[in-house]
Amino acid sequence: MSENEEKSGTQHIGRDRQLTAPHAWYGQSWVIWTGFFLLLLLVVVVFYVIHQNDEKAAAAKKARAAVKPPVTLTVGTATKGTIGVYVDAIGTVTPVYTSTITAQAGGVLTTVHYREGEQVRQGDPLIEIDPRPYEAQLLEAEGTLEHDTNVLSQAQMDLDRYRAAWAKNSINKQLLDDQEKIVLQDQGTVKNDQGTVNYDQVQLAYCHIVAPISGRVGLRLVDPGNVVQAGGTTPLVVITQVQPITVIFTIAEDSLGQVQARMRKARTLPVDAMDRAQTTKLASGKLLTIDNQIDTTTGTVKLRAQFDNKNGALFPNQFVNTRLLVNTQDGVTLIPSDAIQHNGDVAFVYLISNEKAAVRNVKTGVTDSGVTAVTGINPGDVVATSSFDKLQNGSTVKIAKQAPAQSNSTEGNAP
Repeated sequence: MSENEEKSGTQHIGRDRQLTAPHAWYGQSWVIWTGFFLLLLLVVVVFYVIHQNDEKAAAAKKARAAVKPPVTLTVGTATKGTIGVYVDAIGTVTPVYTSTITAQAGGVLTTVHYREGEQVRQGDPLIEIDPRPYEAQLLEAEGTLEHDTNVLSQAQMDLDRYRAAWAKNSINKQLLDDQEKIVLQDQGTVKNDQGTVNYDQVQLAYCHIVAPISGRVGLRLVDPGNVVQAGGTTPLVVITQVQPITVIFTIAEDSLGQVQARMRKARTLPVDAMDRAQTTKLASGKLLTIDNQIDTTTGTVKLRAQFDNKNGALFPNQFVNTRLLVNTQDGVTLIPSDAIQHNGDVAFVYLISNEKAAVRNVKTGVTDSGVTAVTGINPGDVVATSSFDKLQNGSTVKIAKQAPAQSNSTEGNAP
Protein backbone atom coordinates (compact mmCIF):
# COMPACT_ATOMS: atom_id res chain seq x y z
CA MET A 1 0.00 0.00 0.00
CA SER A 2 1.29 3.39 -0.88
CA GLU A 3 2.02 6.09 1.56
CA ASN A 4 -0.87 8.15 0.30
CA GLU A 5 -3.32 5.33 0.76
CA GLU A 6 -2.14 4.78 4.31
CA LYS A 7 -2.65 8.43 5.15
CA SER A 8 -6.05 8.36 3.52
CA GLY A 9 -7.09 5.30 5.53
CA THR A 10 -5.87 6.83 8.75
CA GLN A 11 -7.87 9.99 8.18
CA HIS A 12 -10.95 7.96 7.37
CA ILE A 13 -10.69 6.04 10.63
CA GLY A 14 -10.24 9.26 12.60
CA ARG A 15 -13.38 10.71 11.06
CA ASP A 16 -15.30 7.57 11.97
CA ARG A 17 -14.20 7.84 15.59
CA GLN A 18 -15.19 11.48 15.72
CA LEU A 19 -18.63 10.57 14.37
CA THR A 20 -19.32 7.69 16.86
CA ALA A 21 -18.10 9.37 20.19
CA PRO A 22 -21.32 11.44 20.98
CA HIS A 23 -23.51 8.45 20.44
CA ALA A 24 -21.52 6.53 23.09
CA TRP A 25 -21.77 9.42 25.62
CA TYR A 26 -25.54 9.60 25.20
CA GLY A 27 -25.85 5.91 25.85
CA GLN A 28 -23.89 6.13 29.10
CA SER A 29 -26.02 9.08 30.41
CA TRP A 30 -29.23 7.17 29.87
CA VAL A 31 -27.94 4.34 31.99
CA ILE A 32 -26.91 6.76 34.80
CA TRP A 33 -30.26 8.56 34.88
CA THR A 34 -32.13 5.30 34.82
CA GLY A 35 -30.13 4.04 37.82
CA PHE A 36 -30.66 7.29 39.70
CA PHE A 37 -34.41 7.15 39.07
CA LEU A 38 -34.60 3.58 40.25
CA LEU A 39 -32.64 4.46 43.39
CA LEU A 40 -34.95 7.40 44.11
CA LEU A 41 -37.96 5.19 43.55
CA LEU A 42 -36.51 2.66 45.97
CA VAL A 43 -36.01 5.37 48.61
CA VAL A 44 -39.60 6.56 48.22
CA VAL A 45 -40.91 3.04 48.50
CA VAL A 46 -38.83 2.37 51.61
CA PHE A 47 -39.96 5.66 53.21
CA TYR A 48 -43.59 4.89 52.42
CA VAL A 49 -43.33 1.42 53.93
CA ILE A 50 -41.67 2.77 57.09
CA HIS A 51 -44.31 5.51 57.40
CA GLN A 52 -47.10 2.98 57.03
CA ASN A 53 -45.54 0.78 59.70
CA ASP A 54 -45.24 3.78 62.07
CA GLU A 55 -48.89 4.69 61.53
CA LYS A 56 -49.96 1.13 62.18
CA ALA A 57 -47.85 1.00 65.38
CA ALA A 58 -49.30 4.32 66.59
CA ALA A 59 -52.83 3.18 65.84
CA ALA A 60 -52.22 -0.07 67.71
CA LYS A 61 -50.76 1.82 70.67
CA LYS A 62 -53.72 4.20 70.70
CA ALA A 63 -56.11 1.29 70.52
CA ARG A 64 -54.35 -0.42 73.42
CA ALA A 65 -54.46 2.83 75.41
CA ALA A 66 -58.14 3.20 74.69
CA VAL A 67 -58.89 -0.16 76.28
CA LYS A 68 -58.41 0.58 80.03
CA PRO A 69 -58.59 -2.10 82.71
CA PRO A 70 -61.68 -2.01 84.95
CA VAL A 71 -61.50 0.16 88.08
CA THR A 72 -61.71 -1.86 91.29
CA LEU A 73 -63.90 -0.17 93.88
CA THR A 74 -66.28 -0.64 96.78
CA VAL A 75 -69.94 0.29 96.65
CA GLY A 76 -72.87 1.17 98.88
CA THR A 77 -76.58 0.85 98.35
CA ALA A 78 -79.07 3.69 98.75
CA THR A 79 -81.77 2.92 101.31
CA LYS A 80 -84.98 4.49 102.48
CA GLY A 81 -85.05 5.36 106.17
CA THR A 82 -85.14 7.92 108.98
CA ILE A 83 -82.42 10.40 109.89
CA GLY A 84 -82.11 12.90 112.74
CA VAL A 85 -81.70 16.65 112.47
CA TYR A 86 -79.12 17.86 114.97
CA VAL A 87 -77.82 21.16 116.31
CA ASP A 88 -74.07 20.87 116.74
CA ALA A 89 -72.30 22.88 119.44
CA ILE A 90 -69.12 23.06 121.50
CA GLY A 91 -69.39 22.19 125.19
CA THR A 92 -67.47 21.70 128.41
CA VAL A 93 -67.99 18.84 130.84
CA THR A 94 -69.13 20.34 134.15
CA PRO A 95 -69.68 18.38 137.38
CA VAL A 96 -73.06 18.69 139.05
CA TYR A 97 -71.26 19.40 142.35
CA THR A 98 -67.68 20.39 143.08
CA SER A 99 -66.74 20.55 146.77
CA THR A 100 -63.56 22.35 147.82
CA ILE A 101 -63.04 21.53 151.50
CA THR A 102 -61.10 23.90 153.75
CA ALA A 103 -60.34 23.70 157.47
CA GLN A 104 -63.06 24.92 159.84
CA ALA A 105 -61.03 23.97 162.92
CA GLY A 106 -57.38 24.71 163.54
CA GLY A 107 -54.84 22.20 164.72
CA VAL A 108 -52.46 19.44 163.72
CA LEU A 109 -53.60 17.18 160.89
CA THR A 110 -53.26 13.60 162.15
CA THR A 111 -54.69 11.31 159.45
CA VAL A 112 -55.49 11.37 155.72
CA HIS A 113 -57.98 8.59 154.99
CA TYR A 114 -58.51 8.96 151.26
CA ARG A 115 -56.36 7.80 148.34
CA GLU A 116 -55.72 10.08 145.42
CA GLY A 117 -58.24 9.70 142.62
CA GLU A 118 -60.52 7.26 144.42
CA GLN A 119 -64.29 7.33 144.44
CA VAL A 120 -65.78 8.22 147.82
CA ARG A 121 -69.34 8.18 149.06
CA GLN A 122 -71.10 10.82 151.07
CA GLY A 123 -70.10 10.46 154.74
CA ASP A 124 -66.81 8.62 154.13
CA PRO A 125 -63.97 9.89 156.41
CA LEU A 126 -61.37 12.00 154.65
CA ILE A 127 -59.15 13.87 157.12
CA GLU A 128 -58.65 13.93 160.92
CA ILE A 129 -57.48 16.97 162.88
CA ASP A 130 -56.23 16.54 166.47
CA PRO A 131 -59.52 16.72 168.48
CA ARG A 132 -58.13 16.89 172.03
CA PRO A 133 -58.30 20.68 172.54
CA TYR A 134 -61.89 20.71 171.35
CA GLU A 135 -62.81 17.70 173.48
CA ALA A 136 -61.48 19.55 176.54
CA GLN A 137 -63.49 22.66 175.71
CA LEU A 138 -66.60 20.58 175.24
CA LEU A 139 -66.08 18.83 178.55
CA GLU A 140 -65.74 22.17 180.32
CA ALA A 141 -68.90 23.50 178.71
CA GLU A 142 -70.81 20.36 179.63
CA GLY A 143 -69.66 20.77 183.27
CA THR A 144 -70.88 24.35 183.37
CA LEU A 145 -74.19 23.28 181.87
CA GLU A 146 -74.61 20.56 184.43
CA HIS A 147 -73.88 22.97 187.31
CA ASP A 148 -76.27 25.61 186.10
CA THR A 149 -78.95 23.02 185.40
CA ASN A 150 -78.84 21.93 189.03
CA VAL A 151 -78.94 25.56 190.16
CA LEU A 152 -82.07 25.99 188.06
CA SER A 153 -83.59 22.87 189.62
CA GLN A 154 -82.92 24.22 193.12
CA ALA A 155 -84.49 27.58 192.24
CA GLN A 156 -87.51 25.78 190.79
CA MET A 157 -87.91 23.78 194.02
CA ASP A 158 -87.81 27.00 196.09
CA LEU A 159 -90.36 28.55 193.77
CA ASP A 160 -92.71 25.61 194.34
CA ARG A 161 -92.38 25.98 198.12
CA TYR A 162 -92.99 29.73 197.97
CA ARG A 163 -96.13 29.18 195.95
CA ALA A 164 -97.43 26.69 198.49
CA ALA A 165 -96.64 29.12 201.33
CA TRP A 166 -98.23 32.01 199.47
CA ALA A 167 -101.36 29.94 199.03
CA LYS A 168 -101.53 29.69 202.84
CA ASN A 169 -100.66 33.43 203.27
CA SER A 170 -97.47 32.38 205.07
CA ILE A 171 -95.02 34.59 203.12
CA ASN A 172 -94.83 37.99 201.59
CA LYS A 173 -95.77 38.27 197.92
CA GLN A 174 -92.44 39.93 197.16
CA LEU A 175 -90.55 36.76 198.05
CA LEU A 176 -92.62 34.78 195.56
CA ASP A 177 -92.10 37.34 192.84
CA ASP A 178 -88.33 37.46 193.40
CA GLN A 179 -88.09 33.68 193.26
CA GLU A 180 -89.96 33.55 189.98
CA LYS A 181 -87.44 35.97 188.46
CA ILE A 182 -84.54 33.96 189.85
CA VAL A 183 -85.89 30.86 188.08
CA LEU A 184 -86.13 32.79 184.83
CA GLN A 185 -82.54 34.01 185.19
CA ASP A 186 -81.32 30.46 185.82
CA GLN A 187 -83.22 29.24 182.77
CA GLY A 188 -81.39 31.83 180.66
CA THR A 189 -78.07 30.73 182.11
CA VAL A 190 -78.80 27.09 181.29
CA LYS A 191 -79.81 28.04 177.76
CA ASN A 192 -76.56 29.96 177.30
CA ASP A 193 -74.60 26.98 178.62
CA GLN A 194 -76.44 24.70 176.21
CA GLY A 195 -75.47 26.95 173.31
CA THR A 196 -71.82 26.78 174.35
CA VAL A 197 -72.01 23.01 174.49
CA ASN A 198 -73.60 22.88 171.02
CA TYR A 199 -70.92 25.18 169.59
CA ASP A 200 -68.11 23.09 171.07
CA GLN A 201 -69.72 19.96 169.65
CA VAL A 202 -69.68 21.55 166.19
CA GLN A 203 -66.04 22.54 166.57
CA LEU A 204 -65.20 18.99 167.62
CA ALA A 205 -67.09 17.65 164.58
CA TYR A 206 -64.95 19.88 162.33
CA CYS A 207 -61.97 17.79 163.42
CA HIS A 208 -63.48 14.78 161.64
CA ILE A 209 -63.81 15.82 158.00
CA VAL A 210 -66.10 13.55 155.94
CA ALA A 211 -67.15 13.63 152.28
CA PRO A 212 -70.09 16.03 151.84
CA ILE A 213 -70.94 14.49 148.45
CA SER A 214 -70.23 11.32 146.54
CA GLY A 215 -67.59 11.77 143.90
CA ARG A 216 -63.96 11.49 142.91
CA VAL A 217 -61.22 13.05 145.05
CA GLY A 218 -58.28 14.79 143.48
CA LEU A 219 -54.60 14.74 144.30
CA ARG A 220 -53.58 14.90 147.96
CA LEU A 221 -53.00 18.49 149.04
CA VAL A 222 -51.97 18.00 152.69
CA ASP A 223 -50.03 15.44 154.70
CA PRO A 224 -50.21 14.18 158.28
CA GLY A 225 -48.38 16.57 160.62
CA ASN A 226 -49.37 19.71 158.76
CA VAL A 227 -50.86 22.47 160.89
CA VAL A 228 -54.06 23.96 159.51
CA GLN A 229 -55.83 27.15 160.48
CA ALA A 230 -59.56 27.55 161.01
CA GLY A 231 -61.16 29.56 158.21
CA GLY A 232 -58.11 29.24 155.96
CA THR A 233 -58.44 29.46 152.17
CA THR A 234 -56.02 26.62 151.41
CA PRO A 235 -58.06 23.60 150.28
CA LEU A 236 -57.53 20.30 152.07
CA VAL A 237 -59.26 18.15 149.44
CA VAL A 238 -61.41 18.66 146.34
CA ILE A 239 -64.27 16.32 145.41
CA THR A 240 -66.10 16.38 142.09
CA GLN A 241 -69.26 14.45 141.35
CA VAL A 242 -68.83 12.58 138.05
CA GLN A 243 -71.88 10.28 138.10
CA PRO A 244 -74.07 11.83 136.89
CA ILE A 245 -72.27 14.67 135.17
CA THR A 246 -73.39 17.54 132.95
CA VAL A 247 -72.18 19.30 129.82
CA ILE A 248 -72.72 23.02 129.31
CA PHE A 249 -72.77 24.05 125.65
CA THR A 250 -73.82 27.07 123.63
CA ILE A 251 -76.02 27.34 120.55
CA ALA A 252 -76.79 30.27 118.29
CA GLU A 253 -79.84 32.27 119.22
CA ASP A 254 -81.28 31.48 115.77
CA SER A 255 -81.54 27.81 116.81
CA LEU A 256 -83.29 28.59 120.09
CA GLY A 257 -86.76 28.64 118.56
CA GLN A 258 -86.68 25.09 117.19
CA VAL A 259 -85.17 23.80 120.45
CA GLN A 260 -87.93 25.36 122.54
CA ALA A 261 -90.60 24.13 120.13
CA ARG A 262 -89.22 20.61 120.34
CA MET A 263 -89.05 20.76 124.14
CA ARG A 264 -92.72 21.73 124.34
CA LYS A 265 -93.60 18.64 122.32
CA ALA A 266 -91.07 16.02 123.43
CA ARG A 267 -90.21 17.41 126.90
CA THR A 268 -86.87 15.58 126.79
CA LEU A 269 -84.37 16.06 123.96
CA PRO A 270 -81.53 13.55 123.42
CA VAL A 271 -77.98 14.91 123.46
CA ASP A 272 -74.85 13.09 122.29
CA ALA A 273 -71.36 13.99 123.49
CA MET A 274 -68.68 13.45 120.83
CA ASP A 275 -64.90 13.57 121.08
CA ARG A 276 -62.80 16.44 119.76
CA ALA A 277 -62.57 14.91 116.26
CA GLN A 278 -66.34 14.20 116.21
CA THR A 279 -65.67 10.57 115.26
CA THR A 280 -66.49 8.76 118.52
CA LYS A 281 -69.61 9.10 120.65
CA LEU A 282 -68.57 9.32 124.29
CA ALA A 283 -71.98 9.30 125.96
CA SER A 284 -75.68 9.88 125.43
CA GLY A 285 -77.81 12.00 127.73
CA LYS A 286 -80.72 14.41 127.82
CA LEU A 287 -81.21 18.15 127.83
CA LEU A 288 -81.89 19.50 131.32
CA THR A 289 -82.51 23.19 130.88
CA ILE A 290 -81.86 26.37 128.92
CA ASP A 291 -80.29 29.46 130.43
CA ASN A 292 -82.57 32.40 131.19
CA GLN A 293 -80.89 34.92 128.91
CA ILE A 294 -78.95 35.29 125.66
CA ASP A 295 -75.37 36.51 125.72
CA THR A 296 -75.58 39.71 123.68
CA THR A 297 -71.84 39.81 123.02
CA THR A 298 -71.83 36.45 121.19
CA GLY A 299 -75.47 35.96 120.22
CA THR A 300 -75.55 32.56 121.90
CA VAL A 301 -77.41 30.91 124.76
CA LYS A 302 -76.17 28.26 127.19
CA LEU A 303 -77.78 24.86 127.66
CA ARG A 304 -77.07 22.12 130.18
CA ALA A 305 -77.37 18.41 129.42
CA GLN A 306 -77.02 15.54 131.89
CA PHE A 307 -75.24 12.21 131.32
CA ASP A 308 -75.16 9.12 133.52
CA ASN A 309 -71.44 8.66 132.73
CA LYS A 310 -71.42 5.10 134.02
CA ASN A 311 -68.19 4.29 132.18
CA GLY A 312 -66.45 7.53 133.18
CA ALA A 313 -65.92 8.61 129.57
CA LEU A 314 -66.69 12.23 130.45
CA PHE A 315 -64.13 14.00 132.63
CA PRO A 316 -64.59 17.34 134.40
CA ASN A 317 -63.60 20.36 132.27
CA GLN A 318 -63.17 18.13 129.20
CA PHE A 319 -63.83 19.70 125.80
CA VAL A 320 -66.54 17.88 123.83
CA ASN A 321 -68.71 18.37 120.77
CA THR A 322 -72.42 18.04 121.42
CA ARG A 323 -75.23 17.00 119.08
CA LEU A 324 -78.73 18.01 120.13
CA LEU A 325 -81.54 16.17 118.35
CA VAL A 326 -84.26 18.66 117.40
CA ASN A 327 -86.13 16.81 114.65
CA THR A 328 -86.31 13.59 112.57
CA GLN A 329 -86.90 13.12 108.84
CA ASP A 330 -88.77 9.99 107.77
CA GLY A 331 -88.83 8.24 104.39
CA VAL A 332 -85.70 9.87 102.95
CA THR A 333 -83.08 8.31 100.67
CA LEU A 334 -79.86 7.59 102.55
CA ILE A 335 -76.43 6.81 101.10
CA PRO A 336 -72.95 6.52 102.66
CA SER A 337 -71.42 9.95 103.07
CA ASP A 338 -68.19 8.65 101.49
CA ALA A 339 -70.01 8.23 98.18
CA ILE A 340 -70.69 11.95 97.77
CA GLN A 341 -68.16 13.91 95.70
CA HIS A 342 -67.99 17.63 95.01
CA ASN A 343 -67.08 19.76 92.04
CA GLY A 344 -67.33 23.27 93.37
CA ASP A 345 -70.89 23.70 94.63
CA VAL A 346 -72.15 20.67 92.73
CA ALA A 347 -72.50 17.38 94.59
CA PHE A 348 -72.55 14.15 92.61
CA VAL A 349 -72.16 10.39 92.93
CA TYR A 350 -70.99 7.61 90.64
CA LEU A 351 -73.96 5.38 89.94
CA ILE A 352 -72.89 1.78 89.28
CA SER A 353 -74.96 -0.29 86.86
CA ASN A 354 -73.98 -3.18 84.53
CA GLU A 355 -70.32 -2.78 85.55
CA LYS A 356 -70.31 0.82 84.33
CA ALA A 357 -69.99 4.07 86.26
CA ALA A 358 -72.26 6.99 85.48
CA VAL A 359 -72.15 10.46 87.04
CA ARG A 360 -75.37 11.51 88.76
CA ASN A 361 -75.86 14.93 90.37
CA VAL A 362 -77.51 14.88 93.79
CA LYS A 363 -78.70 17.36 96.38
CA THR A 364 -77.46 16.64 99.89
CA GLY A 365 -79.36 17.09 103.13
CA VAL A 366 -78.79 16.04 106.74
CA THR A 367 -75.72 13.96 107.62
CA ASP A 368 -75.64 11.62 110.61
CA SER A 369 -73.33 8.75 111.62
CA GLY A 370 -71.73 8.35 108.20
CA VAL A 371 -74.92 8.51 106.12
CA THR A 372 -76.43 11.45 104.27
CA ALA A 373 -79.94 12.16 103.05
CA VAL A 374 -79.94 12.95 99.31
CA THR A 375 -82.34 13.58 96.46
CA GLY A 376 -81.59 12.70 92.85
CA ILE A 377 -81.27 8.91 93.20
CA ASN A 378 -83.65 6.17 94.27
CA PRO A 379 -83.50 3.60 97.07
CA GLY A 380 -81.75 0.48 95.80
CA ASP A 381 -79.32 2.35 93.55
CA VAL A 382 -75.69 1.28 93.92
CA VAL A 383 -73.08 4.03 94.27
CA ALA A 384 -69.28 3.95 94.38
CA THR A 385 -67.58 4.60 97.73
CA SER A 386 -63.89 4.45 96.71
CA SER A 387 -61.35 4.83 93.85
CA PHE A 388 -62.72 8.24 92.85
CA ASP A 389 -59.32 9.35 91.52
CA LYS A 390 -59.62 6.70 88.77
CA LEU A 391 -63.32 6.97 87.98
CA GLN A 392 -64.80 8.82 85.05
CA ASN A 393 -68.19 8.91 83.47
CA GLY A 394 -68.54 5.61 81.60
CA SER A 395 -65.62 3.83 83.29
CA THR A 396 -65.72 0.04 83.45
CA VAL A 397 -65.68 -1.06 87.09
CA LYS A 398 -65.12 -4.14 89.16
CA ILE A 399 -66.70 -4.38 92.62
CA ALA A 400 -64.29 -5.44 95.35
CA LYS A 401 -65.18 -7.17 98.59
CA GLN A 402 -63.39 -4.55 100.67
CA ALA A 403 -62.05 -1.06 100.20
CA PRO A 404 -58.56 -0.68 98.72
CA ALA A 405 -55.78 0.14 101.15
CA GLN A 406 -54.92 3.50 99.58
CA SER A 407 -56.79 6.61 100.62
CA ASN A 408 -59.27 8.10 98.19
CA SER A 409 -59.58 11.70 97.14
CA THR A 410 -62.61 13.62 98.30
CA GLU A 411 -62.84 15.35 94.93
CA GLY A 412 -63.80 13.42 91.82
CA ASN A 413 -63.80 14.27 88.14
CA ALA A 414 -66.23 16.87 87.03
CA PRO A 415 -69.48 15.57 85.63
